[in-house]
Amino acid sequence: MKIGWIGEKTMTKDREVLLRGGRATKAALAIMAAMAQIAAANSSSDHSPTAQVNAVSAANAPATAVDAFHAALSKGDTRTALDLLAEDVLIFESGGVERNRAEYASHHLAADAAFSAAVRRTLASRSHGDAGDAAWVTSVETVAGTYRGRAINLRSVETMILRRVAGKWRIGHIHWSSKDLVTK
Repeated sequence: MKIGWIGEKTMTKDREVLLRGGRATKAALAIMAAMAQIAAANSSSDHSPTAQVNAVSAANAPATAVDAFHAALSKGDTRTALDLLAEDVLIFESGGVERNRAEYASHHLAADAAFSAAVRRTLASRSHGDAGDAAWVTSVETVAGTYRGRAINLRSVETMILRRVAGKWRIGHIHWSSKDLVTK
């Protein structure tokens, strides 16, 4: 099965509909391209001790931006949280999509800040990588507390794709998924 880019006739008919899907699909394709670029750069990297130290320092900057985003939400500092998002951020959560920063600000930002203030997040694992002006950070956390009178005990899985804009890391894509933890 051959699949091409948007507009090419080498793709199958069912894929053509998917690839012509609009802005969310184009953003998803851009995210996949960025992840491929990161993987390619990581596979051909200089593995000397000096290069590895420099790579760790550079790679921590995107993770620091992710942590700053969560810290801002938990403090109710929605202005800082929004500043860490790219204007065209694409957010996937619970089957929903928010296609830019303004849409997120008008829909879920306040609720996400209230939720983050009410719960405790404990990082279980994290991986990250970067290539030039693109980076990714994946995190697995437990989230516990009480929100709107309901006990919360979740496993949260998060992927964030970041890009450097004017020298600062901005979050261009967030994918959140969670599952209730069953206690026995």
